[in-house]
Amino acid sequence: MRFKQAVLSLAVSAMAVAASGATAATVKIGALYPFSGGLALLGQESYRGLELAVNERNAAGGLNGDTIEIVKADAVDPNQAVSGAKALVSDKVAAIFGSYASGLSYAASPVAELAAVPYFELGATAHKITTRDYKYLFRSNPNTAKYGVAVVDALHQLIAPGMGLSAKDIRIGIIHEDGPYGTDVAATEKKRAAELGYTVVEDLPYSAKTVDLSSLILRLKGAKANVVLQTSYQNDTILYFRQAREANFHPDVVIGAGGGYSLMDTAKAVGADMNGVFDLDFPQASINPQGAPGLDKFLAAYKAAYGGAPQSGHSLANYVGAKAFLDIMAEAKSFDADKIRAAVLAYKKPAGETANGWGFEFAEDGQNEASDFYVMQWQNGELVTIEPANLAQGKPVFKK
Repeated sequence: MRFKQAVLSLAVSAMAVAASGATAATVKIGALYPFSGGLALLGQESYRGLELAVNERNAAGGLNGDTIEIVKADAVDPNQAVSGAKALVSDKVAAIFGSYASGLSYAASPVAELAAVPYFELGATAHKITTRDYKYLFRSNPNTAKYGVAVVDALHQLIAPGMGLSAKDIRIGIIHEDGPYGTDVAATEKKRAAELGYTVVEDLPYSAKTVDLSSLILRLKGAKANVVLQTSYQNDTILYFRQAREANFHPDVVIGAGGGYSLMDTAKAVGADMNGVFDLDFPQASINPQGAPGLDKFLAAYKAAYGGAPQSGHSLANYVGAKAFLDIMAEAKSFDADKIRAAVLAYKKPAGETANGWGFEFAEDGQNEASDFYVMQWQNGELVTIEPANLAQGKPVFKK
């Protein structure tokens, strides 16, 4: 009798829930990042930003009442990125978020496009990712078309004048990893340098997996390069500094364009040679919070979840981008890809209203044109933001 009463009670409860319309529905989203392998450190750091944005959204009631469930897919290389994207599509995710590295994004996004699943890129920078006339590919972060220009403009407008150097005094050596990201940045650096009257004495690609940059460094030294622009990941950044020191090569200026240059672990590995080095990158946590509402909340959530401060600006960039795309999915009130596209193109937010200062305004190709790179410098073991002025936490220090 008690068993029958229990069954009847459960049935009545289920009928009451159904009648009230209250359901415990979930919506799956994919997270495609390099969770292992050589890119794992920044892949994991990038994912943390997405995870924090999802946690925040779920705490506020989810996505139109649905609890968000993250389905992770590891992408060590482009081939695995493709298979990971296929697995996520088969798992019926409402969208794919990722993916840090340009080669991974470029390989995986066609899978989502063919399946009409929105692909939200939060960190990969290669310009060509958004030049393929895709309808459902959207990027929140700035791209390499802006990256190389930003690097050379920082040299021209801030660094060279601060050091008392003119264009005729400067001999630029460009070195870069040979994937889509490094190749794109280097090309725009070279073009912008020519426009401003600078001499580029070397333009040298290399594999990000290389274990020897000594011949490249000797070419820079032989060409008397006194300004080095490097686009790199972590391991090749560390390798450059170690082998430059061994070769007694000490250029006046080093400017990095990439995650390798913004990591505390990189600075620790390089040591004193990192002090004075400039970095053009995503906004870091070391920006003026008055120009970045929500930054303090992000930092508190990060520390609570992971026990410390962010390792780089990639988590913050992914957090800001993911929050925007989750807002957009909510405003679409549907997981239909065409409705989400319409909501993306209608979404606008002025600069200065997000946790890293970025604004949002998407072009037809899916690129957010209101995001930008900031100028930073390593000073006494800390990465200090020096531009833009409203977000700066310090001033540049120039070699005497």
